[in-house]
Amino acid sequence: MKIRIHASTTLIAFTGSGPGLPLWQVAPTRDLAGKRLTDFMMLIPRLRHRPQIEIERASREIQAVLALHQDVVFADLNLKLNLLWVSLRPRPGAISELAAAIRLRVPEALLVAHHVEPR
Repeated sequence: MKIRIHASTTLIAFTGSGPGLPLWQVAPTRDLAGKRLTDFMMLIPRLRHRPQIEIERASREIQAVLALHQDVVFADLNLKLNLLWVSLRPRPGAISELAAAIRLRVPEALLVAHHVEPR
């Protein structure tokens, strides 16, 4: 099951069990105006092992959050990896805002980030 958001107003839900294209071939790197996008990942531990109704609930909650944010250009929920990938137009604080909103509705979702050493 995948959720893909190609534009802020167009939500496309894809449910398929077959192999898809690698994310690097699907996720956009630039918006329609040619400006670079930013992205983030959230891990949702053990999501694929939950009952189907819980998976669908989490999917609907994530889709509802992402639909409210005009900066979101693309999203992909990969059940095999229990991973949510979101691409969006860069804006200060946008990633932390979206991650917090998703965590309010799907508390087990964890933002995947790296630690940057201060200079």
